[in-house]
Amino acid sequence: MTLTLHYHPYSRAAGTIWALEEAGVPYELKVVDIMKGAQKQPAFLSINPMGKLPALVDGDVVVTESAAIALYLADRYAAGRLAPALDDPRRGTYLRWSFFAPSVIEPAVMAKSSGWEVKEVSAGWGNYASMLATAESAVAKGPFLLGEEFSMADVVFGGLLRFLLSFKQIAPTSLFTGYVERLDSRSAYQRADARNRSIREEMGLQ
Repeated sequence: MTLTLHYHPYSRAAGTIWALEEAGVPYELKVVDIMKGAQKQPAFLSINPMGKLPALVDGDVVVTESAAIALYLADRYAAGRLAPALDDPRRGTYLRWSFFAPSVIEPAVMAKSSGWEVKEVSAGWGNYASMLATAESAVAKGPFLLGEEFSMADVVFGGLLRFLLSFKQIAPTSLFTGYVERLDSRSAYQRADARNRSIREEMGLQ
């Protein structure tokens, strides 16, 4: 059964296409016009009550949250290739950085850019400086988060880094840019990027 991704090229679903391409499974896209508020209409809210993209439908299963979708795809369709086995010690590192991206990197960047005043002991993301140092430690040994082996954790972690670098929300250190350049060279990423660009053009989006 073909997977369906509820999608818009100006949403996090754009990154989910990369995860699908890495998994190597057939999928179709169902564009949700977020410019017209379609994500807040009953038809889509019945799929994701949060009214946010992406949302993946796989038969009777609905998965939301971009990191969760990526890990789901790896476990179900690329176990042992994009996701370490359950008894593989590397799975701890795989899960660590997969969750670090949305749980620490993203809120730390948002807090800094928005000027939020929070107590470090109360915020799960700590502080911006320690987040950056920790993120750099994740990619320092390279070439990927699990060393020589690429995994879906790189899609989650690296995809967020690419986005933040492109919008200058984090400094382009040599460790970060080198890591993202390695990810950009993957054929699955290039296919995903080409498809996103093509759809933006079809929709008349810049």
